[in-house]
Amino acid sequence: MSRIELRGVAKAFGGTPVLRGLDLVVEPGELAVFVGPSGCGKSTLLRLLAGLEDVDAGEMRFDGRRVEALPPVERGVAMVFQSYALYPHMTVRENIVFGLRQRGLAADEVERRLAEALRLLELGELAARRPKELSGGQRQRVAIARAIVRRPRVFLLDEPLSNLDAGLRVQTRLAIARLHREAAAGGDGASMVYVTHDQVEAMTLADRVVLLQPLAGRPADAASVAQAGPPLELYHHPANRFVAGFIGSPAMNFVDAVVHATGPHGLQLQALGAVCDARVEAGDVSHGEAVTLGIRPEHVRLGEGPHRAAVEHVERLGELSLVYLRRPAAAGAGPPLLAKTPREDIARGDPLPFALPAEALHVFRADGRALRRTAGAGRRS
Repeated sequence: MSRIELRGVAKAFGGTPVLRGLDLVVEPGELAVFVGPSGCGKSTLLRLLAGLEDVDAGEMRFDGRRVEALPPVERGVAMVFQSYALYPHMTVRENIVFGLRQRGLAADEVERRLAEALRLLELGELAARRPKELSGGQRQRVAIARAIVRRPRVFLLDEPLSNLDAGLRVQTRLAIARLHREAAAGGDGASMVYVTHDQVEAMTLADRVVLLQPLAGRPADAASVAQAGPPLELYHHPANRFVAGFIGSPAMNFVDAVVHATGPHGLQLQALGAVCDARVEAGDVSHGEAVTLGIRPEHVRLGEGPHRAAVEHVERLGELSLVYLRRPAAAGAGPPLLAKTPREDIARGDPLPFALPAEALHVFRADGRALRRTAGAGRRS
């Protein structure tokens, strides 16, 4: 296992910065998931770690050894891409061990590593098949097996599930989680860096999520990492509006608000035509300051409260419904507010009272920074 350290890493293409000021540590055996919108540099970062691109500035270290000047073959990395890149004329077994035999590894060691990979990824019954006889998820598991038998120090996965349908994606995600768990328990698993645009993969797989933000249009001193931490830390305590809006599905609701009063227990805000409380630390926030209020759909409380809105649309998903509320005229223009509820008795056109619980509210200043929520506000990860 390797400890990965990135210090001030930067990369630009044609004068356009893609990564800037990237400081990060991935601990030995950790599964770190890099997530973010298109153009934020996720795949570029993976290619820098693999040695397929050169850094413009900064340092990359594996176990304290600088690697940014080393060729890929000397870095001890294995990479799995979106495409499976399997040899069509070879069986599953032959695809997995081809690289080991090219390196001249002893036959008994090749068989031992093959057996372990087939077990971990549940490929034993498929060992004699060729790629054309496999599903997409099975092919991707073969590609992963081919990488893990190399015993890399660093394991890089570049959106490995993006070409799979929903069912196969879940199966393969579980296989990756099991692989990481068993390897970490054995003490010899590689550190994993996983890149995806799918936040469900990030939230369910990661020991730590690293959310990258695009640099286009941002200040020259803006860094690439918006926030890094355990998945639920980003969900319940986003550092800024970008993180709050990206993490979570459906996305967080945002509402323009004005500070009505400050106090030792938080803020009073004028929003949606009424006054509501928010359990956040006021700091230097002043009366009359324009802020943005945020609340997740599952925290909007329907059927009570000072706010009132007409139901614009209802999406019934079985175990719960998504209810779209038309914003009150006093709130100005904006998309409908979204509430998530188990209730099945709500219909389009219904006038509904609703509340925004003080302990569930997030407050963001004009520059996007989140005000720290007070102890007990929200759920701790």
